[in-house]
Amino acid sequence: MATQSEEKRLHIPPGLRPYFQEYDLASLDIQQHADLIIQRTLEYGTWDEIRWLFKTYGMKRVRAFVRERGERWLSPVTFNYWRRLLEIEHWQRSPFPTQREEVWQW
Repeated sequence: MATQSEEKRLHIPPGLRPYFQEYDLASLDIQQHADLIIQRTLEYGTWDEIRWLFKTYGMKRVRAFVRERGERWLSPVTFNYWRRLLEIEHWQRSPFPTQREEVWQW
């Protein structure tokens, strides 16, 4: 794990920067904004960027994100991919309908 001064020097990989265009990258904190960074990287990252993600946050932190927030924060395809890849069997269910037919049930 990086020291506090080293953490400030950790930057989002250049290939991910277009996916944070609504944010000032200089003000994004690698720890404070971890959920946002994990979400965007899992959704849009290349394998090199995914390796950076796991090196930066560790397997435990990424798995916790997918388990606790993945169904709501990730697209259904991305969520199911990472859920299966990380062998997550139980997760925090979204309180909102996630499938089209759930919306229209009367």
